[in-house]
Amino acid sequence: MGSYISSLKQEFAGYNAQRLSKDLMAGLTVTAVALPLALAFGVSCGADAGAGLITAIIAGLVISLLSGASYQISGPTGAMSAVLITIVIRYQLQGVFVASLMAGIILLLAGIFRLGKLVAFIPMPVVTGFTSGIAIIIALGQIDNFFGTTSQGETALQKLASYAELGFHPNLQAVLIGSLVVAVMLIWPKKWNAKVPSSLVGIILAAIVSNLFHLDIATVGEIPRTLFPEKRLSLSALNFDMVKNLISPAFTIAALGMIESLLCGASGSRMKNEPFHADQELIAQGVGNILIPFFGGVPATAAIARTSVAIKSGCQTRLTGVFHALGLLASMFLLGPVMATLPLAALAGVLMVTAWRMNEWHSIRYIFGKGFKSAMLKFLLTMAATVIFDLTVAILLGVIASAFIFVAHSSNLIVDCAKVENSRLNTKGTQGLDIEAAYSDATVVYVTGPIFFGNIAKLTDRLAQIEQPSMLIFSMRGVSSLDATAAQILRDTLQVFKNHGVSLRFCGVQPAVREMMAQAEIEGIIGEKNFFWSVDKALLDDEEALV
Repeated sequence: MGSYISSLKQEFAGYNAQRLSKDLMAGLTVTAVALPLALAFGVSCGADAGAGLITAIIAGLVISLLSGASYQISGPTGAMSAVLITIVIRYQLQGVFVASLMAGIILLLAGIFRLGKLVAFIPMPVVTGFTSGIAIIIALGQIDNFFGTTSQGETALQKLASYAELGFHPNLQAVLIGSLVVAVMLIWPKKWNAKVPSSLVGIILAAIVSNLFHLDIATVGEIPRTLFPEKRLSLSALNFDMVKNLISPAFTIAALGMIESLLCGASGSRMKNEPFHADQELIAQGVGNILIPFFGGVPATAAIARTSVAIKSGCQTRLTGVFHALGLLASMFLLGPVMATLPLAALAGVLMVTAWRMNEWHSIRYIFGKGFKSAMLKFLLTMAATVIFDLTVAILLGVIASAFIFVAHSSNLIVDCAKVENSRLNTKGTQGLDIEAAYSDATVVYVTGPIFFGNIAKLTDRLAQIEQPSMLIFSMRGVSSLDATAAQILRDTLQVFKNHGVSLRFCGVQPAVREMMAQAEIEGIIGEKNFFWSVDKALLDDEEALV
């Protein structure tokens, strides 16, 4: 709490009318961007446009004020909508409200216990694959609204498969409206988009065309002109069975909220060159998602699109998020009847383009263009798992695959053996001694890489190929770690060499490896005096051999 108060003081130091006006204008700009997205994401998650609008309003008021940075703008997102649609089908809206409440508690606890750094352990190809998987789910989920068709099933793939049985009969009027919005969003100049968002222009034109020609297509429907709609969390709906069944979805929502919000915060921090407090952001997201269902909203996260617009529009403080929420609130009361007539196909068009733009194309091109095979595998695996299973499974599979790939790469142990050569040694101070001749029966074993149970056999097999030497000198400067299993096997191998009269010396052993060797009794076999800083020191130490 102290750090939050301190950051607020720093954020508002020297705050004046000029900075206030910049916050106000940035907030209104974000309102224009957030309005069509809030409506679209509310519908796409299986709730209604009003729920999306209320989510953006409460998130803007609550989460912005408590956020871990001045620039974070939260609200409903496409990724969250893709997760919620299944919950709505299985448990209705009350299930979403309860899951949101539970997820909020999880996020709040994550912030209190300072778990904000956990997201750093998720590799970027996994995040990129997850984002692309969510984009596919969003696009597939909007086929009905875009084409005016009907499907069945809980998941996007099940709905897609149901067309084979139900048939696919597009409503050309809906396709026309959806295509109009897509076309506007694609051709709208970027320099104009900073002032008037293409998505807003697209749905306005779609609404005009639809009403002008009285098109027979589905519309958004009534927008509640209250923050306390009839459909909101009812504590009487809570029961043990529902809570038990929603534990897994709640963790999925919390995980998504954590990932999206912290990645958004990190990105915004680079854009605005301002510190980002991850744990405070989790507390803000937790409090926001605990309160939102009591107003009939759906789970919220920080949104990179709205956040980047806020920063580029001159956001000064977190009041930008508050002004954006007030702008949405005014829109709900003043424009409710107009928004009710918006065609669902128009919102579907917005989401189709949003899904396409969600893909981190620069990262995808980099991964595939440079031919990073491990990164490609992580990306494709996570993307497929996101579409086929869900977020939690996708992230777990992605992280597990990343861990296995890392272990596989890290386990590459390089073992080279060579005879002693004068040319490879620093012979300063040897007064012309022929060290190569003195150690003609010695073998230097150069080892590079961590030694553990998975690769110790490579070292022992290579040692077994050496013709009986008089001395084995191990150069271990490139060995970063030694595990207990490998240490035990290495000890037994060295004991065999010692029993055959082979002199053993170790050079450049790292402190952690030396500690493990002492613990495993390897040091006792070798003798403490036979550890040296370098191969040169080990060879020059033997006065008898150099006589």
